[in-house]
Amino acid sequence: MKNWNKLYTDISQRLKDNLAPHLTYHCWEHTVYVIDRVEHIAHKEHCSEYNILLMKAAALFHDSGYMNHEVEDHEAESCRIAQELLPNYGFSSTEVAKITGMIMATKIPQQPKNKLEQIVADADLEYLGTENFIEIGTRLYHELKHYNPALTVQEWDNIQIKFLQSHHYHTDYCLQHRAKAKEINLQLLLEK
Repeated sequence: MKNWNKLYTDISQRLKDNLAPHLTYHCWEHTVYVIDRVEHIAHKEHCSEYNILLMKAAALFHDSGYMNHEVEDHEAESCRIAQELLPNYGFSSTEVAKITGMIMATKIPQQPKNKLEQIVADADLEYLGTENFIEIGTRLYHELKHYNPALTVQEWDNIQIKFLQSHHYHTDYCLQHRAKAKEINLQLLLEK
């Protein structure tokens, strides 16, 4: 029997305790946001409660690899952590494999292979097509500036422009409800 509440409580505490303070984007609040967006998009896409549970587990673990400060490929590390811990909460090896597939679907450039992976990928970057784009993007800028103090706002704007131009949503929900706002956010950056 899967125990979402215990899983959420245990992993959230690990993330809060182990994510570095300079991670102003890849932080606990981002994980909470992605879990919320997964649930929202999944309901709009008419997913079963069982599949929503798997997607929420993927969202919970998707940036857990950042707890290991030495790792370059945080998605692969997130998968390793999920593979280690999820069986303790009643997840089968088949379910863990699905969940790690969803985690890997968040790797840039996103290449989801099925509907569940598409939903998790879109939930991770859903903010690109929202009014919170600038605010959330600023958090990512400050996080990147920790690693590269010379990064200017103009350079960051150019990075975001290229990213928005190359990004595309995968789910019908985000294509219908986020793509237009994402284009508006791109235009705002281009006009800066």
